[in-house]
Amino acid sequence: MVRVTDLAASLRFYCEGLGLREVRRREVPQGRYTLVFLAAPGDEAAQVELTHNWDPEAYTGGRNFGHLAYAVGDIYAACARLAALGVTVNRPPRDGRMAFVRSPDGISVELLQEGAALAPAEPWSSMPNTGTW
Repeated sequence: MVRVTDLAASLRFYCEGLGLREVRRREVPQGRYTLVFLAAPGDEAAQVELTHNWDPEAYTGGRNFGHLAYAVGDIYAACARLAALGVTVNRPPRDGRMAFVRSPDGISVELLQEGAALAPAEPWSSMPNTGTW
């Protein structure tokens, strides 16, 4: 479970950016929160639960999460798609295998290339780290 402060921005990041899709949603008015369950296409057994508390709360460090690891079919395409959405690639996939980005709530997301690493490619192989991950 990942706590999110802006549900729309988080859905854009996880769905448009990472390619997950919403599989179900539960509104809980008496608890003042919304649960949104996301899964990779074709793999509904492995889900990420986004919890949006309706009342504002600042989440810091471990209060929201540590980091999420997510395997992608083409790490370069995933990073390019996220960058096009305005997401900073904090640790570029210089090795064709691993990258780190942050969600709108500052959750560190590790992207891993499915299968063997891709051959190093520009602009990623010479791109420096940005910020922390």
